[in-house]
Amino acid sequence: MLASHRRSTDIPAWYRVGMASNELQLPAGKRVKLLDRNAARTPGVRDRAEAEQRLAANREKLGELQYRLWAENERAILLVLQGMDTSGKDGVVRHVLTGMNPTGLRVTSFKKPSEVEMDHDFLWRIHEAAPARGEVGVFNRSHYEDVLVVRVHGLVPRTVWSRRYAQINEFEGLLTGEGTTIVKCFLHISKDEQKQRLLDRIKDPEKNWKFNQTDVTERRHWADYMAAYEDVLGKCGTEWAPWHIIPADRKWYRNWAISEILVKTMERMNPRPPRGTFKASELFIGD
Repeated sequence: MLASHRRSTDIPAWYRVGMASNELQLPAGKRVKLLDRNAARTPGVRDRAEAEQRLAANREKLGELQYRLWAENERAILLVLQGMDTSGKDGVVRHVLTGMNPTGLRVTSFKKPSEVEMDHDFLWRIHEAAPARGEVGVFNRSHYEDVLVVRVHGLVPRTVWSRRYAQINEFEGLLTGEGTTIVKCFLHISKDEQKQRLLDRIKDPEKNWKFNQTDVTERRHWADYMAAYEDVLGKCGTEWAPWHIIPADRKWYRNWAISEILVKTMERMNPRPPRGTFKASELFIGD
């Protein structure tokens, strides 16, 4: 059955168990107005101190859950990070996933497509980077760039990018059906906070390397990007791959919230290492 026609009963039982429901998760197919969403709110924690304490505990849990997922070698998890410049995609990788073993962690940052990639369909390079069984994959930007920057800058005709929403849903349905749990997070930052972070990059010599003139150019298209993101969230939020809207004005909250979603998702997946095929009582290990 095509993913765009997939019903909740078509989702494998193990995957339904794996999905984490929380107040940051957008119901499938629900339209959203980002202007009405407060990017500075912090539901679920009292203050920064509590968030950082719980983040530290979650990092340990993620390390253990990743170990079990790797040993089980039957399923995978894919974390998709999308957001405007300075929203903190790199920060999430650095602060949330630091407790995981790099052997089973695959992080891919999608930049401007190469000539070879441009000669294939837009999902070709994405599928190649999908996590293998046992792995945790992270997309720092993703296939959604092909309905975001491509749309905002008119890089392809509307007739092309408008049909990509259904193609993306089909693709994510394929990954889901093959054993990959997809966690999609939109890092929602306010325009004022982005301005401050860009100024920080300019003023702080230690952060100068992060500043790129294109960040300022892209900022001029803020309203167009918000409209594009609203379509992405509404059209590509499915039962098998829902979106989470993460308030990202406060970095400490952003990091804790994503760690919490990952922990709950992996706990519900409940990966189990295989049992040994030997009898311990019959083994003898010599000196």
